Amino acid sequence: MIDPTRIWSLTQLPSLPTVAQALLKLTANPETELRQIVQLVKADPAISAKVVKAANSTFFGVRSEVKGIERAVSLLGPSVSNSLALSFGLTLASAANSPMANHYRDCWKQSIIQASAAAEIAHRIAPASADDFSLCGLLLEVGRLALMSTFETEYRPVLETSQEGRLSLSQIEEEWLGIQHAEVGARLMEHWKMPVAVIEAIRWHHAPYVLLEEQRQHEYFPALAATAVASCAGDVLCTKSNEQARERLDRMARTLLHWRTEETAEFLHQTELSWQQHANLLEFDETQAPADLMMQANEQLVRLTLRAHVACTQATLRQQLAEQERRDLEFQNKQLQKQALHDPLTKVYNRQFFDEMLDTEAKRCTRCASPIGLIFADVDHFKQINDTYGHQFGDVVLQQIVKVFADAIRNSDILARFGGEEFVILVNQPTERCLERLAEKIRGRVEAEPFLFGDMRVPVTVSLGAAISIPGRDDVDLPHRLIAAADASLYDAKRSGRNRCCIRSLVDENERALSQLVLQHRFSRWLVSKRLLDIPSVSRALLECPHENTRIGELAIQSHYLDDDQVNHIIRLQNDTNERFGTAAIRLGWISEGQLVHLLSLQQENPKQLAAAVVRLGMLSAPRTAESLEDYLLSKIPDGHRYLETEMVTS
Repeated sequence: MIDPTRIWSLTQLPSLPTVAQALLKLTANPETELRQIVQLVKADPAISAKVVKAANSTFFGVRSEVKGIERAVSLLGPSVSNSLALSFGLTLASAANSPMANHYRDCWKQSIIQASAAAEIAHRIAPASADDFSLCGLLLEVGRLALMSTFETEYRPVLETSQEGRLSLSQIEEEWLGIQHAEVGARLMEHWKMPVAVIEAIRWHHAPYVLLEEQRQHEYFPALAATAVASCAGDVLCTKSNEQARERLDRMARTLLHWRTEETAEFLHQTELSWQQHANLLEFDETQAPADLMMQANEQLVRLTLRAHVACTQATLRQQLAEQERRDLEFQNKQLQKQALHDPLTKVYNRQFFDEMLDTEAKRCTRCASPIGLIFADVDHFKQINDTYGHQFGDVVLQQIVKVFADAIRNSDILARFGGEEFVILVNQPTERCLERLAEKIRGRVEAEPFLFGDMRVPVTVSLGAAISIPGRDDVDLPHRLIAAADASLYDAKRSGRNRCCIRSLVDENERALSQLVLQHRFSRWLVSKRLLDIPSVSRALLECPHENTRIGELAIQSHYLDDDQVNHIIRLQNDTNERFGTAAIRLGWISEGQLVHLLSLQQENPKQLAAAVVRLGMLSAPRTAESLEDYLLSKIPDGHRYLETEMVTS
C-alpha cells in the first residue's frame, strides 16, 4: 500500500523528451506560428495540463471553464503560452538505460492514442467539442505518470505484472497499492483545479459500461462516453493480447454511442492512422540528456524574455548531479516566466503584457458596452535629470515614482512601463471624473514626493494624459484609438507647461448620460450616498465580488423583463443593424430606459454579491445590510416590489 497524499502536492509531471526537443526548435525560430506550438503541446499530457490550468486560474477571470488547448492558448496569448510550453519537466527515469523507460513510453503512447480516439469520436458525435474531448483523452493516464514519478519502486512491479495479461492494471493497482491510477489522476486534477469535465472523464474512463450507462443524464455524459470508448481503443492498440480489449471496445461503443460493429471498426482504423502521424514522438534522441534539454529550455526562455524587452541574467551553473541540476533549472524556469511579464528595473508589468491585457479588456468592454480608460504618465525633463545627476539616479527616480503610482491606484487597475520614462495605467471601470481625480492624485503625490540626491532634494514632476471611451459593437480599432487619444492628451499637458493633467473623452453625449445614470443606480453608489459606507470601504468590498461578465440578454431574462424569444429576436436584429442590445430593446418598446439602466448596473456589479461581501468584511451587520439592500431594490429598481418578490423566491 502507498500513501497517495504525497501525489497531491505535485506541480509538475514529466514530459515527452521528443516534445521538449521539438519545442526548443520551434520557439527558437521567430517565424514559428502559434498553431505549430499548439499542435505539439496537444501531444504532451504534462504541458497540456499546465496550460489549461493556467488559463483557468483566477487571474484571467474566465466566465466558463476552459476545457481545450486551443482556447487556453488563445486566452493566454503567445508570450505566456510559449513560456509555459518551455517550462516542461523531464525525468531521468525515461532514459533508455532506465528500467522504467518502456513504461513511460507505453504511457505516453496510450495518452496520444486516446487523444486521437477522443477527437475522432467528437468528429462523429459533437464536432464543436473536438478540442475538449481530445484534452480529456490525452489526460486519462496522468495518474500513471504521477504514480511512476512519485512511487517508482512500488509501481514498477505493478506495471510489470499487468503486462502478463492475467489481470487488468486497475485490478493489480487496487490489490497492491490500494488505489487505482484513474482515481489518482482525477484527484490530482482536482488539486490543480482543472475543468470538471476533465476530472470526471479521468475518474470514469475504466468504469464498467453498466455504471457509465447510469450517467446518461449527467451533464458531462458525452465526454464520459467518448473518453471511455477512447480508453478502450487505447487498450486495443497498446495491448499485445487484445481480444478482451476489442470485445470491451465493441460493447462500449454499442452501448454508449449506439455504433454498429462496422462503425467501431472504421473508428479504430481512423484512430490508428491518426496515431501513426505522432508515432515518431516516441523515437527518443538518446544523445540528448534530460539535463541538457532543461538547460536548452532555460536558455530559450531567456531569448524569449529578451524579445519582450526584459533584461535578465542567466546564472552560471556548476556541474552537479543530474537530478539536482534538473531541480535547479526548473526553479530558474519559473523565475523566467515571471520576468517575461515584468519590467526588470521597476518590477511593474512590461509593454508586451500591457498590450495583451489592453486587447483583452477592450474586447470585454466592447461586448458589455462598459467604459475603458487609460492614463499615460511621463516624467518631466527626465533627460536633464539623467544628464545632471547620472543615469543611476535616474533609475532610482523611476523606481521611486512607480511606488508612488502603485500606492495611488486600485488593485484592479494595471500599471505598466510603456517605455523609457513613460508609464501607462489601465483603469478598471472608470468614469471621466474618476479618471481626472486619479490623474490629479498621481500628479500631486509625485510633486510632493522627496527625491533625494545625497542630502539635496531634486524636484521631480510628471505630466499625465488620459482618455476614456465606451466602445460600440463595431469598434474594432479601440486599443489603437485609445492609446492615440491618451498620448495626445499627454502632449497637451506637456505643451501647456508640464506638471499637469489633461483628459480626452471619446464618449458621445448619449453614452455619457447613460453611463452617469448607471453609475448613480449602482448599489455601491447608493450605499455611499446614504452614508452607510465610505468610498474606500465600498471599493474594498467590490474587490471581493467576482466579475461574471453576464450578457445583458441573460440579465433581462433573469429579471423577467424579456423572454427567450424576445432576446433571440433582438440578437438576430443586431446582425443587421449592429446596434446595442439595450438600444434595440427600447426601440421595440420592450423595456424602458429605467429597466435598461438597471440591467447595465447589474452587468457591472451584483447587489446581492456586494451585500454578502459587506457582511463578510464586517462593514455592516447582516440585518442592517439586508434592510439596506431591500430599501435599494424598492427605491431604485423599476417594478421594485415585483423584482424583490422574485428575488426572495429564487434566493
